[in-house]
Amino acid sequence: MPPPEGYPPERNLQDLTRHAADFEARKGFTFTVLDPVDGDVIGCVYLYPPEREGFDVAVQSWVRASHASLDGPLAETLVDWIAEDWPWERSDRYGR
Repeated sequence: MPPPEGYPPERNLQDLTRHAADFEARKGFTFTVLDPVDGDVIGCVYLYPPEREGFDVAVQSWVRASHASLDGPLAETLVDWIAEDWPWERSDRYGR
């Protein structure tokens, strides 16, 4: 999760470049969460190889503080999306 003040542009570019390379190599998948009304970026979703035994995928997400009320609903929506559209059966949701 980014710090509340955000990242400097250089750091943000580094992260975007790394995530794009992971996506291209099929090592990890990062998605931007957009506000359906105005298209503003409100969060992010990360699907990466699990770090802990017994899981197929590690799932993390965050939303901007201005959209904090959507954090739980986003995390729950991911459960259905992964079950319906991805090949994984055991998601590590880090205690969610």
